[in-house]
Amino acid sequence: MPAGHTAVAAGTRVHATTPRESLAAVPRIAEHSGSVGDRLARLADLPAWPQAVAGFSVPAEPEQIRALLADLVDAATLRYLFYWHGNAVMLVRSATAPNAVLRALPPGCRAVGAGSGRVVGREQRADRCPRAGGQSSEQTAADTFARAVDHGDEHVIKFADTAVEVFARTGDPDAIAAALRAAELIEP
Repeated sequence: MPAGHTAVAAGTRVHATTPRESLAAVPRIAEHSGSVGDRLARLADLPAWPQAVAGFSVPAEPEQIRALLADLVDAATLRYLFYWHGNAVMLVRSATAPNAVLRALPPGCRAVGAGSGRVVGREQRADRCPRAGGQSSEQTAADTFARAVDHGDEHVIKFADTAVEVFARTGDPDAIAAALRAAELIEP
């Protein structure tokens, strides 16, 4: 494990992974009935869950924590296009929750990493949704937040804000496409 990192699960020695790898390792639940709380509780019963959470390591230094949170936000935002949207709002939260922590409270990284994993664990891999066409990524990035505000749903607005930041950080147009997809899926 890299110097300055500790595993999320106390006493567990695991190979540190990136947020993208950690989210990819989250097991999928088969049963989607009941409340969100019921569904999230089912993750604890899956043999792969402890290892997926333990693989997410948290750096000791504040700037490293900020960088890790940014990576988690990027990974969760970009994953939005690739998953079945059984609950489009819940999947939005896998990106907006760690982004709120990134902005306000970097030491909350451990809890947010596990929380994003729980949200992602509910969703199932699907064919990638298409990117928005007809405009360059820069034009779309400039317009994305305004479109979200016009849409009116608070989750769409928060996710668009997050996606524009992810696009600025990574240059990946899938971030913008994810925000536009959320606006299509979530009712105003």
